[in-house]
Amino acid sequence: MACHKMLYSCCLLTVCLVYVLAKPPPDKKDRIHHGQDLSDHPHDDKQDFQYDHEAFLGKEEAKTFDQLTPEESKERLGKIVERIDRNGDGFVTQPELKDWIKHTQNRYIYENVDKNWKDYDKNNDGHIAWEEFKNATYGYYEGEAFGDLENKETYAKMLARDERRFKAADKDGDMIATREEFTAFLHPEDFDYMKDVVVTETIEDIDKNGDGLVGVDEYLGDMYSPESGEPEPDWVKTERQQFLDFRDLNKDGKMDREEIGHWILPPDYDHADVESKHLLFESDKDKDDKITKQEILDNWNMFVGSQATNYGEDLTKEHDEL
Repeated sequence: MACHKMLYSCCLLTVCLVYVLAKPPPDKKDRIHHGQDLSDHPHDDKQDFQYDHEAFLGKEEAKTFDQLTPEESKERLGKIVERIDRNGDGFVTQPELKDWIKHTQNRYIYENVDKNWKDYDKNNDGHIAWEEFKNATYGYYEGEAFGDLENKETYAKMLARDERRFKAADKDGDMIATREEFTAFLHPEDFDYMKDVVVTETIEDIDKNGDGLVGVDEYLGDMYSPESGEPEPDWVKTERQQFLDFRDLNKDGKMDREEIGHWILPPDYDHADVESKHLLFESDKDKDDKITKQEILDNWNMFVGSQATNYGEDLTKEHDEL
C-alpha cells in the first residue's frame, strides 16, 4: 500500500489532474510559464545595489551576504568568480555571467533535484539511468504490467510519457542522465531544448478529439467545467475572447503546436541577459568585453552586499527622510 501511494504521488508530477470549478481565478488552471523577476526591488543604482545583489546571488543568499563584513563578502565573492569562470581562462564573459545569474535564480530547482537524487541514483555513480528511475518510480508494478491495479492503463500511459520525456532530456541518447539532464527531465519548462516535449504533453492533456490541435472549447474545458443550467461566468467569456484575439494567431479556429508553444512558453524579456550586460559594463574598466576577478572585486559592492553597504544605505535613507 505504501509503495502504491508513493507511485501515485510520483504520477502527479507527470499528469495534470485538473479539478476545475466554475469560479474565477485563482481556481482556474494557468498553463503559462511565467519568467521570474530577478528581484523585488527597483533597479536604481543611484539609490542602492539591492537589485543587483539579488540578481547575482539570489534573494536568500543576498540576505546572508548582508550580515557579512566587507572582507568576508569580498572573500566569498572571489570564490564565486572562480566558479563563474567555467573554462578557467581567468576572465568572466557575458555568457558566463548570464549562465550564473540563471543558475542562482533557479537554485530552488537544483536544490529540489539534489534532495531527491539518492532516491534514484541507486548505484551511486553520479548519474541516473532510465532503468533506475523507472524501477524506483514504478517498481514491480511495471514488471507485472501493473498487475491488478484498477487504473493500470493510466499508469502505463504515464510510464510511456515519462520515458519520452527522459529521452528528450537525455542529450547524448544513452538513457543515462547527468544531473543537468535529470533536472531538465523533472523541470522541462525551464529548459529551452525541452520546449517541444512540454508542448506535446500540453496537447495530450487538452486535445480531447485527438486531432493534435486545441479548439476553443478544449481550451476552456481545461480550466472550466460548467454545471448544468448555470450561465457562463464573465471570466470564461473573457478567456473565450482571449483565445480568439491572442491565442489563435492564424485565426483558423484552433491552436497548432506553434501557437500552443507561444501561449504556454511566451517569449520573455530576458532579465538575466540584461543584468549580465549591465554588470559587465559597469565593471569592465579596460572595455575588452570581459572582466577579470580583480575588476569584479574592485566593484564588489555592486555584486554583493555587506554590513557596511547596508549601513551606508540606511544612512542614505535616513537622510532622505529628514
